[in-house]
Amino acid sequence: MSGGTSPFHRLVLGGAAAASAAGWAAPAAAHGFGGRYDLPVPLGLYLGGAAAAVALSFVMMALFYRQTPAATRQRPEPVFAVPGILCGLLGVFGVAVLVLVVIAGFFGNQSPVKNIAPVTVWVLWWVGIAYVAAVIGNVWRCLNPWNAVARWIGNLSTGGLPPIRYPAGLGCWPAVVLFVAFAWMELAWPGSEAPLSIAGAVAAYSAVTWIGMTLFGRRTWLEAGEAFWVIFGIMSRFAPLQPADSYEASRPRLRLRGYGTALVAERPVSVSLTAMVLAMLATVTFDGFKETSLWLAIRDGILATEALRPVLLLLRDLTGDLKMVIETIGLLAFPLLFTAVYLVFSALTRLAAGTGDRTPTTGETARWFVLSLVPIAIGYHLAHYLSYLMIAGQMAIPLASDPLGQGWDLFGTARYRIDIGVINARTVWSVSVAAIVVGHIAAVAIAHRTAFLALGDAKRAIRSQIPMLVLMVGYTTVSLWILAQPIVE
Repeated sequence: MSGGTSPFHRLVLGGAAAASAAGWAAPAAAHGFGGRYDLPVPLGLYLGGAAAAVALSFVMMALFYRQTPAATRQRPEPVFAVPGILCGLLGVFGVAVLVLVVIAGFFGNQSPVKNIAPVTVWVLWWVGIAYVAAVIGNVWRCLNPWNAVARWIGNLSTGGLPPIRYPAGLGCWPAVVLFVAFAWMELAWPGSEAPLSIAGAVAAYSAVTWIGMTLFGRRTWLEAGEAFWVIFGIMSRFAPLQPADSYEASRPRLRLRGYGTALVAERPVSVSLTAMVLAMLATVTFDGFKETSLWLAIRDGILATEALRPVLLLLRDLTGDLKMVIETIGLLAFPLLFTAVYLVFSALTRLAAGTGDRTPTTGETARWFVLSLVPIAIGYHLAHYLSYLMIAGQMAIPLASDPLGQGWDLFGTARYRIDIGVINARTVWSVSVAAIVVGHIAAVAIAHRTAFLALGDAKRAIRSQIPMLVLMVGYTTVSLWILAQPIVE
């Protein structure tokens, strides 16, 4: 979700484009670069072809897949231990980066491109670790600085008192709320690119996390309230490396599994985890949508509506930034819209399955199949932020030598200039199309296998997936349409 339309993103890529014009690199244009790549064939053909590929994957699964997930899990899976010192060193590194971001934000140069805090938080951490978690495994289990500090101190309990009993019905709703707040900071908050604001937000989140660990216990709060523990954990379920035992083990073990295998639900997940997956999809989609001319037209239409003028003037006086208010409303509306659409298709899925001994309710259906949407979120995340990571991520090279923007050259890299030609527009578009289509095909396969497990009947399982197929084909075309639009902000 990071960076698509943040001021820091536009500032970095705009600076890179200016550098390119000055002769630092060859110019390029694509969605992620602030322009539009002219497709070699009409967009409609791309959309139709992608939709056909997703639909064909459903047909192939219906014709040839008959093995239940339970039978698949009986196959032996390689397990190997990770040296405990490696995880410990990653924790030390995570804490060091956290301290550096806070110090740089509070005391360093306040230019976003001369301070290491923005590129670390928005590019390397959020975008980069999400990619690693989804493609390789959940490295955040070891890197998490808040967990590392808590482990060093010892459960952060006060006076040896036992932690407060966490309400079981609350699930991971605190993490959902914190994640939406994080999305708001990145997509609507005017201070999202300011190092001082970033440092303040990181410090505040650190305080909330350690207070939560103190009150409810470290492990409990990680699973219920540490938003990125939950998010990266969800994304890493697509990866081939899965934990084979508790993350508390002195020598953690990893199990090698097929991509997406861990997303086949063995039982309906919680309502709060369902909400988190839908929030992931909704916020990353809104990030892309708010770059399009359609969003600009909607926003301008709202501002020009006379009936809304008194309310708009009041909001402007209260907040001082009417654009932020409208983007906040849009950001909050997208998860609600996604939830409503998903529940409608969950009801249709239940109806398509027909009656039987194991027919779930609409709510249970939604909780059975929500993990099948995770590959879609990963595919869109990869498609939307590839050029951002490849180009803006290079800012870390000079800033590693001068993290506070004080004119230092600690490692001899301070004079490095961004190479905007490291990835071209054609590659961005090709990878984007592939990532979105593959993500949706994986989602179809995972949903199909989940249906076998949930319903226990091949015919009912196949019938139940027709509405989900319609949903995924529709979302494929919408995703590619968004990516094909020129950036208007």
